[in-house]
Amino acid sequence: MFTGIISDIGEVESVEGGANLHHLRIACSYEAETMTPGVSIACGGPCLTVVASGAKSNRSWFEVDVAAETLARTTARHWKTGTKLNLERPLKIGDELGGHLVTGHVDAVATITAIADFDNMRRMDIGTPENLARFIAEKGSVSLDGTSLTVNSVEVGFFSVLLVPHTLKVTTWGGRRAGDEINLEVDLMARYAARLAGNLSWNS
Repeated sequence: MFTGIISDIGEVESVEGGANLHHLRIACSYEAETMTPGVSIACGGPCLTVVASGAKSNRSWFEVDVAAETLARTTARHWKTGTKLNLERPLKIGDELGGHLVTGHVDAVATITAIADFDNMRRMDIGTPENLARFIAEKGSVSLDGTSLTVNSVEVGFFSVLLVPHTLKVTTWGGRRAGDEINLEVDLMARYAARLAGNLSWNS
């Protein structure tokens, strides 16, 4: 479980494997000894399991395997050497919940449809996948590329978010462009609320 508060920007150093399995090495600033095999790290949204780690040239690295399901449902299929990724370590009991509850289970790949910069901030319009529209609510939460963001407005076919200067500085969002694909995870509470409402309607 995560909070969507990014703690590092990683960089893909290598990608190996075939169509159904990618093996990645990702450079980061986390201490190598804390990334033991089996530890989870959210990488650009998806929760991935560390299979190896180490340090080289004063920088740490960890390796993960990205299987067919994740490749099919996320932007991980496009990651290559040099790709920058928002990273987050798992939430610990007692940690401050600064964002919202994020599972690291990406629901769909969405597309940035428009960007407007003003006052050192950035407004982005995100195309809403039709099957997820009911989970997107004004002033609700979404996870985009692993970042917890508040939905500013909801329109037909898209919703908007606002990125403040700090977020643009400490995440990969400063380099995003219209047309880019991003990983979208809807709010966990919205998902269960919709499920419960559906069950109540079915039983009535």
